[in-house]
Amino acid sequence: MPHPNRLPMLMRYTAWANDLLFQSLAKLPEEALVEKRPIVFGSILRTLNHVHAMSWVWRCHLEGVPHGLTTRNPPTAPPFAELREAQAALDAWYVAYAEGLDAAALAEVIDFTFIGGGEGAMSREDILLHVVNHTTYHRGHTAGLMYQIPVMPPTTDLPVFLREYASA
Repeated sequence: MPHPNRLPMLMRYTAWANDLLFQSLAKLPEEALVEKRPIVFGSILRTLNHVHAMSWVWRCHLEGVPHGLTTRNPPTAPPFAELREAQAALDAWYVAYAEGLDAAALAEVIDFTFIGGGEGAMSREDILLHVVNHTTYHRGHTAGLMYQIPVMPPTTDLPVFLREYASA
């Protein structure tokens, strides 16, 4: 398991990488974001919306409040600018949240119900690691879709973040 001080860095990395991705995508016409693509979510915008929706679900689990979602793949997505703003706000919440946890809080196990059914339990630390991993996974999907347009996705590798921002 990572040292507790690594989680705030990983959440800052996630926010940084998401921001770079959204900056690149903002340069594209809206049609490119909503065009049907060969991915389970159907488009770049809906892939981004899935990431946001699942990050929202995990935040709600961490806060012990209902998330109100019934699917991991919402059939519609908000406009790009609205989703970009919502993702940035959620990323900022995760950074602040991770910075405020001590070792005891990180180890606390959260019980939850999966959207698809069934019960689950994870530590706060594991939930945060999952949010980082899940977001990275789908940034990779989005980068692959960007190559199909074709447009070059941004470089969002952790070593680039560490070189440029970790000491800031």
